[in-house]
Amino acid sequence: MSHLAAVERRVPPLAALVVAVLAVSTSAILVEWSRAPSLVKAFYRVLFTVLLLLPAALARPADRAAFRRLRPRDVAVAAASGVALAVHFGAWFESLRWTTVAASVTLVQAQPLFVAAGAWALLDERLTGRMLAGIGVALAGATVMSGGGVLVGGAGGARPLYGNALALLGAVAMAAYLLVGRSLRQRLPLLPYVVVVYAVCAGALLAAARARAAPLVGYPPREWLLFAAMAAGPGLAGHTVLNWALAHVESSVVSVSLLGEPVGSTLLAALLLAEYPTPVTLVGGAVVLAGVYATAAARRAGAGPT
Repeated sequence: MSHLAAVERRVPPLAALVVAVLAVSTSAILVEWSRAPSLVKAFYRVLFTVLLLLPAALARPADRAAFRRLRPRDVAVAAASGVALAVHFGAWFESLRWTTVAASVTLVQAQPLFVAAGAWALLDERLTGRMLAGIGVALAGATVMSGGGVLVGGAGGARPLYGNALALLGAVAMAAYLLVGRSLRQRLPLLPYVVVVYAVCAGALLAAARARAAPLVGYPPREWLLFAAMAAGPGLAGHTVLNWALAHVESSVVSVSLLGEPVGSTLLAALLLAEYPTPVTLVGGAVVLAGVYATAAARRAGAGPT
């Protein structure tokens, strides 16, 4: 698609990155506005994202060829990666029912900590002293946001400990998605990769929603608009653009930019939901983000003195 390639050449990568971070920052707000069950929201977000991406993936000969090159092992990897992504969406969407937007979005962004731990356990990557220090700082911040907030009456939400635990589960699942899918992503172009994995993810979420007897139809037009907005905003303009940006700017820039999501989501929650973060949440969140940044930076730096 020469037209698409021409558009990509004209888009400044840093400008695209700003748009992507703004788009993903709306995700928690859209989820909060929807009254549908969490699994249904997650299912339609991913399904509509697939439907938006599939025509572009099928239009380019190179992408069509990539689909044909899929081997049984690739399908198995995509299935594992898609299921992990489904757990991420299901856990995180549900966490927003029980804790604040600020706490949920900050804790789910802790996935670099679990990527580092998983790479150490599964891929024999070293955990340096700087990485361990970053993980420790982030865990201390999570403790302040969760247990510390409850003790001083500073945590919001109906069941903040439960909601925060679900957000951390979402972070673990996202780390698994990244670790499992890394080899497949190296062999597949962006669009075929995300279409295959998102399709598996949508199937897993559909199965989970049916197992919970969650209704899939009968929602008012407002809900369908919110499902579509989740796909077009955070799904297409957000995460897909972030994946595109990785080919044009350093991964360190993309990683740091993602730390803007909790900030953007917290500001939007205050403006649109009248959900104001407490001092405990702000302090704990800042500590978590500092630890996540330190861990990610140390991992990118590679092996060093411990």
